[in-house]
Amino acid sequence: MTPDLWFLSADERGNPATGIDRRRADGLAWTRGNRARPLVHGAAYFHELVEVLAATRAGDVVMFTDWRGDPDERLDGPRTQVTKVLGDAARRGVRVYGLLWRSHPDWLHFSSPQNRQLAEQLQAAGAHVLLDMRVRFGGSHHQKMFVVRHQGRPDRDVAYVGGIDLSRGRNDDAEHRGDPLAPPMAAVYGPNPPWHDIQLELRGPAVGDVEHVFRERWADPSRLSLNLLDRLRDRLSRLRTEAPALPEQLPDPPACGTHSVQVLRTYPRRKLGRYPFAPRGERSIARGYLKALARAQDLIYVEDQYLWSARVIQPFARALRANPRLRLICVVPLAPDAASPSIAMAESWGRKQAMRVLGRAGGDRVAVYGLENAAGTPIYVHAKACIVDDAWATVGSDNFNLRSWTYDSELTCAVVDEGPDPTYARDLRLELMSEHLGGDGTPDPRLGDAQAAFEAFAAAAVELDGWHAAGGAGPRPRARLRRYEPPKVRGWQRLPARIIYELICDPDGRPRTMRMRNRF
Repeated sequence: MTPDLWFLSADERGNPATGIDRRRADGLAWTRGNRARPLVHGAAYFHELVEVLAATRAGDVVMFTDWRGDPDERLDGPRTQVTKVLGDAARRGVRVYGLLWRSHPDWLHFSSPQNRQLAEQLQAAGAHVLLDMRVRFGGSHHQKMFVVRHQGRPDRDVAYVGGIDLSRGRNDDAEHRGDPLAPPMAAVYGPNPPWHDIQLELRGPAVGDVEHVFRERWADPSRLSLNLLDRLRDRLSRLRTEAPALPEQLPDPPACGTHSVQVLRTYPRRKLGRYPFAPRGERSIARGYLKALARAQDLIYVEDQYLWSARVIQPFARALRANPRLRLICVVPLAPDAASPSIAMAESWGRKQAMRVLGRAGGDRVAVYGLENAAGTPIYVHAKACIVDDAWATVGSDNFNLRSWTYDSELTCAVVDEGPDPTYARDLRLELMSEHLGGDGTPDPRLGDAQAAFEAFAAAAVELDGWHAAGGAGPRPRARLRRYEPPKVRGWQRLPARIIYELICDPDGRPRTMRMRNRF
């Protein structure tokens, strides 16, 4: 399989200010010879992360970014709280560097107190962790990554990229009983919301590219926050805001597999304090999807937290219109996570617009599903993954909406398997689909055919929906799939829903000329 048919060139990335595509003598905008391994569910990722961090030694380097961090979240059982695992590493002499989004005020139901507390506790342990608010107004740093480099042991170097924060609610497994420590969410998800998510483990030269993403942000000389109250509070609490020099970057780890990996990002064009590595912004995530979706022939499989925006969904619609045999499967949350009725209404309006565009383009070749666990509680789908024709697959922090494609900082990795029998993307799709069909974790080979997979999901949803319609009589079907229909937004609600959606939920960070042409 040829990566250049799927991946962006350096010119196609559209950000000449970044150094990420100038790191290699071959001029490629991606790395070859990697081993990518999806870690489905927070429990699997956290278990791996704890083991990797526990094995670090004095002089090793750990770098991470996060959208939300809860100091007390248990990663893998007793005595594995976030602050203890990272703090113990720092106390052993591991050089720990972190960039936490400062977050919006607590009264807006974000995580400012938790992120500050995590930064304070890790600084006290000797780590270099900063609160970063270098974003657009109302924006966020949404990237979630870890990089672990080992002095003299490059074969152990690893990076993690995906949708899983170091926070409450994420530590769930395939049974989907929820995290014992849960954040507040909409009541429909219960006291311990079931949570479906994915993180990607990377070994090989791609680790160097992920590290470069961190280094570019760390070296940004602009103030961490332009808010005078934030800066005063930092000074009064003695929270360090200076970014010490990072140790010199080690050579990329050696090749160890057949996976080519391209690191894709979103950075907005900031009006104040532009990023030196992206002064005009970067929308390589959007551009990567545009290129890959245009090649789709058989099946696009998506798992996404939002799936909003008629504008973002247009590339899917174009692909469906261009190829009459192409099918699209989307797995999304059954209900909004927001406890606020106005925000939930706006989110429902946004998804309704996207689904209307898809329905017109693909008709019955488009299917959208939600998930529920064995107790009938909806599973919150926080995963951000897309698989095109079992050839190109992404796992990252970005969702299918304008905020992720234009407004917040985001990070995702696209993978193409160059092996003689390329199986990476297919194996990921089969693993995810098999779980949702109620399997035992073993991928069902019958799902390898696009039409068979599409029909299997449809039949499973009909069966479970029918069981519910019959009052739950008889044995419950094994599958977890429910056919999804967005809640109705009544006529008088549509205007306020649209205003809230466009201003708060899903702002567009593109320059005006790009908005008018719907270009990214």
